[in-house]
Order: sequence, then C-alpha cells, then structure tokens
Amino acid sequence: MFNLEEQSKGTVILRLFLLTIASLIMAMNINTFITYGDLFPGGFTGLTVLIQRIGAKYFSVTIPFSLVNVPLNLAAAVLGFKHIGKKFTAYSLYVILLSSFFTDLLPKYAVTYDILLITLFGAVMQAIGMVICLRASACSGGTDFISLYLSEKKGINAWNYIFAYNVCLYIVAGVLFGFDKAMYSMIYQFAITQILNIMNKRYQKHTMWIVTDKPDEVYLVISDNTHHGATLFKGRGFYQGREQNVVYSVVNSDEVSKLTKCILDIDPHAFINSVKTDNVYGNFYNRPKE
Repeated sequence: MFNLEEQSKGTVILRLFLLTIASLIMAMNINTFITYGDLFPGGFTGLTVLIQRIGAKYFSVTIPFSLVNVPLNLAAAVLGFKHIGKKFTAYSLYVILLSSFFTDLLPKYAVTYDILLITLFGAVMQAIGMVICLRASACSGGTDFISLYLSEKKGINAWNYIFAYNVCLYIVAGVLFGFDKAMYSMIYQFAITQILNIMNKRYQKHTMWIVTDKPDEVYLVISDNTHHGATLFKGRGFYQGREQNVVYSVVNSDEVSKLTKCILDIDPHAFINSVKTDNVYGNFYNRPKE
C-alpha cells in the first residue's frame, strides 16, 4: 500500500478537492444529459446504464447506479493496483465511489430535451470531468484501467479494443432500446474523444529539433526536466555558412512549453522546431503512475 504522509498534506487535499469536483460533474452529467437523452456512455458507465435500463424496462426493477458500477470497476482496479500504480488506482477508486454515490443521491433534472444539444454538451461536461481527473493523476475507472495497462505496460494501442467493446455495447443498446439513441451515443463518445485529445496532451508526443550553440546545456535541460534522451547532429547553416549543432529529442506534448522556455533561458538565440509525432517505437520514457 502507499503512505499519504509521503506527500504534502496540501497536495493531498488539493487532489481530493479536484477529484471531488470531477466526480460531481460526471454524476451531474449522468443525471441530466445522459438520463434525459437516453444516451449510453462508453466503458463500464455505459454498461451500468444499460443494465439499469434493462432492469427498469423488462423487469420493472430499479437498480441503484452504485450497485452495478462499483463492483465492475473494482475488478478493473485490481489490474491498476498490480500494474499501473497504487496511488493512481486509489485516487481513481475515490472517483469511482464518489461519482457512483453522487449519481444515486443527486436529483435528476432536464436542462434541455434537444437530443443534439444533449449529445454535444453532455460530451463536453463528461470530458471536463475526465480531464480534471487526469490532471489530478487519476482516472474515471473502468476501461481506463485496461487502456492504460495495454498502452503503458504492453505497448499495445488500446483504442481498437475499447472501440470494439463500445460498438458491441451500442449494438445491444440499439436492439433493446432503438438504434437512434445508440447512434447518438456513438456521436457522444466520439465528441468526448476529440475533446480529450485537445484538452489532455499527456499521451501525445512532439519531436523537437533545436539548433543551438550550447548543445550540452540543452541536453541537460531535456534530461533534467523530462528524463528523455537526445541525439546530437552536426550540420551547416547555409545562411551563415558555419557549423551548427542540432539537438533532436522526442518528448510528451505537455512538456514542450516548459522545455522551450528553459532552453531559451540558457540560449536565447536557439532555433526550436516542434513537430507533432504520431508514433514512436523503441525506448521512450513514460512517466510512471504513482
């Protein structure tokens, strides 16, 4: 297990505060947009909603959200504890438990009945909650644990597997409750993915080409701030006709801004070209989860 005393009390309080806000946002989204749009979110949340609606429609049974969602996520959390990070998983469990109980306790109310507005604004609301979780070093649980395990520990792109799971979920939901809601649910999930790609750069990568007169100092900045390596190339600048040092490195996208500032602090005349990188193969350092 982990010891909270290893972290400052203020850091722990801030993380718990942010995760509480995220849990509240995601629970409100379920009780407003998801409920009144009859949408089916992806992941374990979607499976929970599907089970609830099957119980209500076909068996006249009201099933509490937490009664289904918590056990489903506990099974996935075992994977997180073993292979991803104990602190990360513990904080994620906090989100799972709190958002589940908030969903059961908070009242349900309709913001709008326009299905397109529900789909888009519901996606925005859910994405904001998920980004807050990620910024606080946690996740919303469920398939996120599986995705992180496959991506970080096995080097497998989990998108196709998660997408296939969600497609199966939507097919079942479409057969039982109508394909119009299932298709709007697909739009909802697609919108969340796109918003997350814009708002969260944790798993995106950039290649940096740095022309500098201080290559050793630049490498130290890269190494100290990101733990990534670098390669030094020798070139010739056509404009001035003299030898140039070109430092090449691949970093996480959320590190580019800070890294650029640090490099310019030690070499104000450095020329930096940052390029979005889709795929990296080989030994690329990923910051470990706690």
